[in-house]
Amino acid sequence: MSERPTLVAGLGCRRDCSLDELLALLDSTLAEHGSNPAELAALASSAHKADEPGLQRLAAHLNLPIRFLPAEVLAGYHGRLSETSAKALQVTGTPGVAEASALALAEQLSGQPARLWITKRKSAAATVAVARVHR
Repeated sequence: MSERPTLVAGLGCRRDCSLDELLALLDSTLAEHGSNPAELAALASSAHKADEPGLQRLAAHLNLPIRFLPAEVLAGYHGRLSETSAKALQVTGTPGVAEASALALAEQLSGQPARLWITKRKSAAATVAVARVHR
């Protein structure tokens, strides 16, 4: 019997994005794939978003750790993103916050290569992607 995969949700958002919007996007995205937030190991985002109250509230609401990763780390995942954003690059220093954050933290937590399980999904003010590592 194989162990459950490590799942990490990467998140991006506009300034002052609400907990409700982040939670709704995360819940619906995971539900589309037969999953739910209880299966997540952690949340991740760009260090540029470390002061976002909505992200902090989401982590507290889900009782999950959240890690904010520097642009230099996220930039190493540029070639593995399903799409890139010039706006994200301008604002955060990385062309893709949600996907790169998910991949980077999943690999840090597991010490193994991760892959995007769910590519970037968007709401009006947020993005989410989920990376997974099979142990």
